[in-house]
Amino acid sequence: MSKKKFKEKKETKDKKEKVGLYGSLLSLLDEMAGKAYSIQQIAKRLQVKKKSMIEDLYKLLDSLLEEGKIEQLSNGSYKTKSSKLGKSVVGIVDHVNPRFAYVATGEEGSKDIYVQLRDLGSALHGDTVKVTLLGRKNGASPEGKVVEVVKRGRNRFVGRMEISKSFGFIVPDFKKIYADFFVYPENINGANPNDKVLFEVTKWAEGDKSAEGKVIEVLGKTGENNAEIHSIMAEFDLPFRFPEGVLKLSEQIPEGITKEEISKRRDFRDITTFTIDPEDAKDFDDAISFQKLSNGNYEIGVHIADVTHYVRPGNELDNDAFDRATSVYLVDRTVPMLPERLSNGLCSLRPNEDKLTFAAVFEMDAKGKISSEWFGRTVIHSDHRFSYEQAQEVIETGTGKFAEELKILNGLHDILRKERFKKGAVNFETTEVKFKLDEQGKPLMVIPKIRKEAHKLIEEFMLLANRAVATFVYKMKKGEEKNTFVYRTHDFPNPEKVADFALFAKQFGHALAIDDASVSRSLNKLMDAIEGKPEQNVLQSLAVRAMAKAKYTTDAKPHFGLAFDHYTHFTSPIRRYPDMIVHRLLQHYLDGGKSVSKKEFEEKCIHSSEREKRAADAERASIKYKQVEFMSMAEHKPFDGIITGVTEFGIFVEISETKCEGMVRMADMKDDFYEFDEKNYRAIGRRRKKIYRLGDKVVVRIKKTDVDRRTIDLSFE
Repeated sequence: MSKKKFKEKKETKDKKEKVGLYGSLLSLLDEMAGKAYSIQQIAKRLQVKKKSMIEDLYKLLDSLLEEGKIEQLSNGSYKTKSSKLGKSVVGIVDHVNPRFAYVATGEEGSKDIYVQLRDLGSALHGDTVKVTLLGRKNGASPEGKVVEVVKRGRNRFVGRMEISKSFGFIVPDFKKIYADFFVYPENINGANPNDKVLFEVTKWAEGDKSAEGKVIEVLGKTGENNAEIHSIMAEFDLPFRFPEGVLKLSEQIPEGITKEEISKRRDFRDITTFTIDPEDAKDFDDAISFQKLSNGNYEIGVHIADVTHYVRPGNELDNDAFDRATSVYLVDRTVPMLPERLSNGLCSLRPNEDKLTFAAVFEMDAKGKISSEWFGRTVIHSDHRFSYEQAQEVIETGTGKFAEELKILNGLHDILRKERFKKGAVNFETTEVKFKLDEQGKPLMVIPKIRKEAHKLIEEFMLLANRAVATFVYKMKKGEEKNTFVYRTHDFPNPEKVADFALFAKQFGHALAIDDASVSRSLNKLMDAIEGKPEQNVLQSLAVRAMAKAKYTTDAKPHFGLAFDHYTHFTSPIRRYPDMIVHRLLQHYLDGGKSVSKKEFEEKCIHSSEREKRAADAERASIKYKQVEFMSMAEHKPFDGIITGVTEFGIFVEISETKCEGMVRMADMKDDFYEFDEKNYRAIGRRRKKIYRLGDKVVVRIKKTDVDRRTIDLSFE
C-alpha cells in the first residue's frame, strides 16, 4: 500500500473514531444529566485509552464548551446543559416497595421513571403525577422527582384500626400503600382496635405530616370472612351495593311479554330448548335450541338473554352497568353487573317461562359443515335446566331427558373443537380451584374444577356464535370501509416472552418450538405432555402469562389463542357490558343503520378491558385469601409440593394437594448458605452443594400463614 493511500486510510479511520467519540461523549453526558465527570472518569466510561484519542477528547470538550452544550465546574469536571434535565412528564405511580417507586408514562418505548421515596412527596400508588427528570439511575431508568399530583387514583381505602388514648391511626390493607393514616378521635366513628374499616382521606400528607383519614364504615373484625372479603372489594374499588336510583329503575321495568313484542321476533317456543349451567348458577344467559330438519340437517340456535331490551342506553341503570362493565366472581359471592331483578329474574332463561332472547341460528350437517346462518331477536321457552353434572351423566349413559339431542350436539362439538385445533387454536386448560365453605365462609375443602364434555359442548357452541357474529358484521360492508364493531382480539405472543417460557419449560424437561409458524402446535403438544404431571398447573399458568392479553377493541384483528380471524363477545350480556354493546350494534346494523363513531366505541373498549383486569385481579386475591385461610387451619403434617419459582430471597412451592403456593425464605434455610443461580433457576448450598431447582418435587411443612398479607411461609422437611 502506498504512503498516500495509507495516510488517507488512517485519516478516514481517525475521522470515524472522532465522530464516534463525539456522539458517545454527548450520549454519556445526556444520560447522566445533572451529574459532573472528570476527564479521567469520562475516558474510563468511554473506554478511551489511546493517547491520541485522549487529546481528541480534550479538544471535543473544549469545542462543546464553546458551543455552550456543556459547562465546566470549578473543580475541572464537566456536565451537560441538556434540555432533558428538568423536563416534566406525566405518568402513574407504581409504588413497588417501601424505598422507591416507578412512574409509568405509557409512552411506547420509554422507560419507567425511578423515584426515591424522599422524592415521591404525598403521591401514592395509582396516582397520576407530574415528574421532573433528574438524570439517570445507574445508567438504567431515568430518575425523577414528583412535583405535582395531577389526579388521585382514589381517596378511599380499607385498613386495620389502631387506637391510642388521644388519637387513632389506620394501617392500610393495600400492599402498595406504605404509610399509615392519622385519625382524629371525632373521625373514628365507633371503630374499635383491630376492626377492618373503610376510610376516606381528609387531608393528604404534607412534608413530615402524615395523611389524615375519616372512618366511613366498620366492616368487621380483622380475620372475619365478611370483613376480609369487603377489604378485597375496597382494595380493588368494587361497588358494595347498587345506588338507589338503579334499583328503583330495575323494579319499574314491566315483567310481562306483549303479543306485539313477540310478533317482532322469530318464535322458537315450540322447538326443543334447554340450558346447561353450573349447579349453583342463579342466572342463565344462554340456551341451546335443537331440531332435525326435513333435509336431514340440524338447526341449532344459540339463544342469549336479550338484556338490551330491558336496559335502555344512557339511563342510570345502563350507566351503572357500563361503569361496572363486568360481574366479579369472588370466592363467596358475586358482585353483579346488573341488579338481581334483571340478572336472576327478567333476563334469566329459567325453564318453563317465555323469555326474550337474541340468537345466532345455524343449519349444519352431521359433519359439522354450516350451510346457513341467521341472526336476530327471538322468543324461547326453555324445556329443561341441566346442571353440567346432569348433562354429563346423560352424555355418558346415553339415557335420560333429551339424550338423543345431547348425543348429537356432543358429536358436533367434538368436530368443531378438533377443527379449531387443526387451524392452530391453543389448548389452554388451566387448573382452577373452588372452595367448599361453611355458613361463616370458612373453607372446608379446596376442590379442583374438572371440565368434561358438557362444559366443552356449551363452550364450543358459544365460541361458534361469537365468531359467527363478528364475521357477519365484518363482512357486511365490502372494501376498506367497515362498520365499527367491538371485537375480542388476542395478539400473537411476544417472541421474548415465548423464549423465556421455553427456557422455563426446559427446566422441567420439556421442549418448546418458538418460531411463529410452530408455536401454537408446540404449545398444544406441551399441554398434552404435562397432563396429570406435578408441573401441569404451574406450566399451564405460566403459558397463559406468556401470551398476550386478550382485549376489547374496534380493530378487527385476529384471536391467536382461538385461531379465529374475527371474534367478539355476544353470549354473556347479563355479566359483561361489551356483550350488551355487541347486541345493540348488531341490531343497529341489521336495521340498516350507518357505522357508529370508532373513537367513541374504542374508549368503551378500553374501559371494559381495564374493568376486566380489575375483576380478574380481585378474583385472584379472594382465592389467595381463602387458600391462606385454609392452610392456616391445615393439619401440621408434611405436604408434597413442586418448586414453582426460585428468587434471591426465597423458593416458591406449590402444594400439590391444594394448589396453594407458599415460600421457603432463604433466611430460614439454616442447613447451609444458599446462593441464587438466576441463569439456571436454582439455589445452591455453598458448603454441601445441595441444589433446589425449578420443577423439583419437595416435601414442605406450613411454618406461618398471614391472612392479612395473604402469604404462606413454608419450611423444607
